[in-house]
Amino acid sequence: MPCLLLLLIMAFPRVALVCMWLFTSMLDRAYHGLLIPLLGFFFLPITTIVYAWMVTHHMAIDGVNLVILIIAVLADAGSHGGGRNYYRGRR
Repeated sequence: MPCLLLLLIMAFPRVALVCMWLFTSMLDRAYHGLLIPLLGFFFLPITTIVYAWMVTHHMAIDGVNLVILIIAVLADAGSHGGGRNYYRGRR
């Protein structure tokens, strides 16, 4: 089951965020309000999921956990930058 959840998060991060919001209270416990998860939905969905998971499970944001969070940020940034390079090559 955890492997299926990881596959869902990597393939469809926005779908996973909506499912987390509807069926769990992880986002409510990690973020106090609606603005940050809403911005995370549009700009950094994988980072939003990873941070909510770390805060909900009371993990310190240092060491290996910080590396995991940085990898999530890089994965989100890579998904935004890849489209620009694709369209630049088609001219």
